[in-house]
Amino acid sequence: MKLYKLFLLALPILGATSCNDYLEQVPPSYLTPENFYTSEDQVQAAANKFYQDILPGHGGWDYGTYITDNNTDNQMSLYPDDKFGTGLWKVSNTNGDWNWGNVRNVNYQLGQIVEKYKAGQISGSDNNLRQYIGELYFFRAYAYFTLLQRFGDLPIITKALPDDEAVLVAADKREPCNEVARFIISDLDTAMTYMPKSGFATTRVTYDAANLFKSRVALYEGSWLTNFAGTPFVPNGKGWPGAAKNADYKYPSGSIEAEAKYFFTTAAKAAEQVAEKYKGNLSVNTGKVPQSLDDPTNPYLSIWGSTDDSKVPDVILWRQYSKSLGVRNDVEVAVQKGNIGTGFTRSLIESYLMKDGKPIYASQYEYVDTSLNKVRTNRDPRLSVFLKAPGDINCFKNVDDVSGDHWTRVETVPAITNTNAEDGYITGYTIRKGMTFDRALTANGGSYNVCVVFRATEALLNYMEAEYMLTKSLSGKVLEYWEDVRRAAGFTGEAVNPMTTINATDMSKETRDWGAYSAGQLLSDKALYNIRRERRCELIAEGLRGMDLQRWRSYDQLMKTPAHTEGIHLWGSPMEKWYNNLVANGSSSSNVSSPELSAYLRPHEKIKANNSFFNGLTWHMAHYLEPLPIRQFLLTASDHATVSESPLYQNPYWPTTPDAPAEQ
Repeated sequence: MKLYKLFLLALPILGATSCNDYLEQVPPSYLTPENFYTSEDQVQAAANKFYQDILPGHGGWDYGTYITDNNTDNQMSLYPDDKFGTGLWKVSNTNGDWNWGNVRNVNYQLGQIVEKYKAGQISGSDNNLRQYIGELYFFRAYAYFTLLQRFGDLPIITKALPDDEAVLVAADKREPCNEVARFIISDLDTAMTYMPKSGFATTRVTYDAANLFKSRVALYEGSWLTNFAGTPFVPNGKGWPGAAKNADYKYPSGSIEAEAKYFFTTAAKAAEQVAEKYKGNLSVNTGKVPQSLDDPTNPYLSIWGSTDDSKVPDVILWRQYSKSLGVRNDVEVAVQKGNIGTGFTRSLIESYLMKDGKPIYASQYEYVDTSLNKVRTNRDPRLSVFLKAPGDINCFKNVDDVSGDHWTRVETVPAITNTNAEDGYITGYTIRKGMTFDRALTANGGSYNVCVVFRATEALLNYMEAEYMLTKSLSGKVLEYWEDVRRAAGFTGEAVNPMTTINATDMSKETRDWGAYSAGQLLSDKALYNIRRERRCELIAEGLRGMDLQRWRSYDQLMKTPAHTEGIHLWGSPMEKWYNNLVANGSSSSNVSSPELSAYLRPHEKIKANNSFFNGLTWHMAHYLEPLPIRQFLLTASDHATVSESPLYQNPYWPTTPDAPAEQ
């Protein structure tokens, strides 16, 4: 194997568009001359590239970031991920997620730019130069956090490396996951030392965005160390595969408990710093959906249903799309019609409180799920505005704009038997998040809806959880922030008080919520559970549910009791009469699940034959992390042939033979 194919080869191609191109080509000469990176515009261009490469964004032909929560108990696609089956997810020679291209690219830019900046060799505004350098540190942190969630222990690489086999192999050594998280936090701290605290538009990564992200990373690692303590997934845990190559490892804080405390403390502090700047100034949900040009807008709904978030007070970072520049997505098409590949679950719908702040089983209001309109009646105002129902007006702006041809003026009965991703609804629950009500944005692939990356409410939620994990009490500013989140959500009266919810919670009735579990056990702490519930209901379809379930270790229970994804209450309800072509006998012609299985639609259990998920979604411990590709072991072994000679080690319960499933 040629050395330039090793994953750590650090000389990048600035405009590379594919992993293979990047790995197999040497850098063009125009990147290395001394006169490059000598002006502010060149440094800005280097930073700009990573907004597209590293940050989440809306795709051209789907529902954008709103489908990121697929394969959780919040949302599901028509076909579940292989990780929920037995023997379906296997070790491979390659794994596209073990991709270090972004890290390599940022390291190269930082190596060039920081050196020249410190030498005074870059012309332009010092304020701007520092901002762009700060962004580069942020992007390396973001790329590393993505890898940390997928693989746990990682090599820590901070500079472009020479084309020397000994150096590259030595750098392949994986560091413990907490050390990687500390490195990420250090990068974010460095980013903030460069970034001005104000003065840049929210379309750029700012000081507040870096600080909010810092709280997310620290909360993740503190939770991981807490919930996986004693397992092979943490340093010095029983069977930790990194033990032999990290001999006599000692936690910087002295113990795993102290290390978790360090991360929770870091998360709470960073989150509080952001929360204090935005609390009391969050966009407030009116609980109403505009249905005509004469209706007032709902500021909360408009956070996502907009083409410009520059004046939204609680949006900290957003990505802009443009019709004129040809930078478009397909969000409006997706939200006007079948949500293109995702659907809310019964588990999520039932997790939302009634409008008095009590769970559906303890409220003065009756919960009725036999029609979509009734499901959202007297409910948490967030659900009321984000769930569509037949008869709702989806489009009342620019209705004569013929360029927009993939629109639905009035919401129809959800087409649950239609397997066309654009028109069919997977679970029957119909999502409104991101809707602008504007036909001009409904050309196929012609939407330009905003993509919200960070908003201030997450800081309040991060603080609440981190502080509670530190004190096991509602001390500090937990209740203050919690009430602020509730008021912004649209709750009023006693429903604003979290104690109303906590006191009314019966954990034995919350078993459909995967987040009600850690390490296979149903939580007994009702306050902690409701902090998790608040986070779930506030951050729907924002791409954080999978991360939360992972760090809470909230999949173990599926190993004993498989979960059944359910949607609308189909059988024995008025909604059954919406359809006259239902086939539910489990044959290849079935288009819905059988009433013998459940009165609720089970989208993964329509056809029995050759269906790995007909009996529900299960789990394996190995699936909390991805397996490293076998090819990587061979590339880093001394003779390129023996896996055991690699400085790397495989993740817990994954074998080092190709085409093999998890061992546990």
